[in-house]
Amino acid sequence: MFRNGYYVTLPNGSVIRGWLMDLTEKAFADVPKLEGIKGVMNSSGEGKWTVETALELQAAAPVIAMSLFMRYRSQEDDTFHGKVVSALRNQFGGHEVVKK
Repeated sequence: MFRNGYYVTLPNGSVIRGWLMDLTEKAFADVPKLEGIKGVMNSSGEGKWTVETALELQAAAPVIAMSLFMRYRSQEDDTFHGKVVSALRNQFGGHEVVKK
């Protein structure tokens, strides 16, 4: 099914179900094609603190580190996946969405 110009099938009859999928569908329903949203993911500093602490403890934290790097990258490049993540963060945590 096409919705807002995108082919959407995941929530309908798929084994892939869940809260994040529902929030993704709602984000696209609220802002078609995520137009007017910048793919900026701001950081509160907790991720940086976690990665720094993991390094001090010589503990692996690759997923958190990559997520921190993606947040930094989002400050430089406006990407579609950044828009999706920004919209999702707004849906589940009320995080600010930067408008174009």
